[in-house]
Amino acid sequence: MLASTHLMQLGFNILERNWRYRRYEIDIIAEHQDVMVFVEVKYRSDNSHGNPQAFVSRKQQKRIIEAANHYLMDNDIDKEARFDIIAIDKSTGENKVEHIPDAFYPVL
Repeated sequence: MLASTHLMQLGFNILERNWRYRRYEIDIIAEHQDVMVFVEVKYRSDNSHGNPQAFVSRKQQKRIIEAANHYLMDNDIDKEARFDIIAIDKSTGENKVEHIPDAFYPVL
């Protein structure tokens, strides 16, 4: 919910939360300035193993991209798409939200 609230404060229109395609899931699907934004949310209570955004593997990126393609086709959406990450770090005792637009790109 923290990630959705953050996006709404930035003017994003939240369309879906926890949207599923087969076994794949997209945490947040939103629209912002006529761009479809597919958001992966990563949460960590400590960052001793690295930043939360470092935990979006290439395999996971491919799954998110595949699911996003199906969402766009199933809903007959012909808009630019991008893939963002929202990293929520609570290692300092407070929720620190970092939004990373264009965090990864579809691989050809």
